[in-house]
Amino acid sequence: MGNYRFHTPDGVIDILPQDASAKRKIETDIRELFSGYGYSEVETPGIEYYDVYASGDYVSTEDMFKMTDMDGRIIALRFDGTIPVARLSATLLKDEKPPLRLSYIETMYRFKKAGGGKLREFSQAGVELLGLQNSEADAEVIALGIQSVLTTGITDLQVSVGQVDFFKGLAEEWGLSAEDELELSTAIDQKDIVRIEKTAERLGLSDDAKEILDMISNKFGTYDVLDAFDSKVNNSRSKAALNNLREILNVLEDYELIQYVSVDLGMLRSLDYYTGMIFKGFTYEIGFPILSGGRYDKVISNFGRNLEAVGFSLGINLCLTALRRQDKLSEFSEVDAIVGYADGDGMRKAAFATAKELRAMGNKVIVDTEHRSEEELDAYAEEHGIDQVVYIEEEEDTEEEENT
Repeated sequence: MGNYRFHTPDGVIDILPQDASAKRKIETDIRELFSGYGYSEVETPGIEYYDVYASGDYVSTEDMFKMTDMDGRIIALRFDGTIPVARLSATLLKDEKPPLRLSYIETMYRFKKAGGGKLREFSQAGVELLGLQNSEADAEVIALGIQSVLTTGITDLQVSVGQVDFFKGLAEEWGLSAEDELELSTAIDQKDIVRIEKTAERLGLSDDAKEILDMISNKFGTYDVLDAFDSKVNNSRSKAALNNLREILNVLEDYELIQYVSVDLGMLRSLDYYTGMIFKGFTYEIGFPILSGGRYDKVISNFGRNLEAVGFSLGINLCLTALRRQDKLSEFSEVDAIVGYADGDGMRKAAFATAKELRAMGNKVIVDTEHRSEEELDAYAEEHGIDQVVYIEEEEDTEEEENT
């Protein structure tokens, strides 16, 4: 048996002072942002019954940390924030009149391969807007997602927005079976051009259909993309999806955030989960999304309440990784000032009072407990990068002598 007492398990890390300080600031700023938009924070258990996640078959069982309780029931560590909020909205909040605006900042656990900034234990912030089904609700969530990323200090952000109903309309129009729809959507989502072409040939799709597939794989933009696709499709479901995106772009223009957005109709992950708009946010130096979300109107019904829903999650640890790699982590100071004091009655009390005043002004202050002299305190401060030194000592009485 190995000696692991000096190590952490794969996919989990110790967070050192600078990152811990930056992480707490990000969480505080995001919490204030969510509250400012009228979202109420909730906390859900770190341990849920396995049935909570298995009820809708939205989570792969292999990706969950599972165990049994003392009665033999299967329980799981919190996989995400959305499913527990769905459970909460259908149980303890079942009598609350929609719309519900809920937020969370919690630790998640996923038994997946770690690396590249991904962890098995990580912090995630998110919001869920429940009980509204319109483009303005979709746009509000995207706008809040964008502003959440900007709040962390990341400025280089690209958000890809898609609409799963666009492809579902095409699949109906082309008469695809469920198996063929899954195969083609997977190839499109993975940007596997060769597989897309082979699948289209096998299915005997028309030249017009193949042209649309080529556009899905290669065409990105905003209104120009929507116009191009609108002239190519005929079914009402796909056209409604395009109209939904157009309305979302209009709202994001009013938010003055459209510069971060690009339409990508090739995002087709989790078609059984998402029911409309879907989006992902990327920044450089990170090879996967730091932000993801969309509309998921069917999920809460698994818990006995019909409630439309749209939301997003933001990976806080991924944002920290991005900020570090982009050299944008804020400067960290462990201590701003050190207060020392000389021997004598009341000197320690005066030092404590001085430290209290400095802390009230927002400084990080330590009081010297090793009774250094003023010169020693200056040397210590210089060695440890402490900007301010305060030394408390008794004032010497001075007498003026008169010359006679």
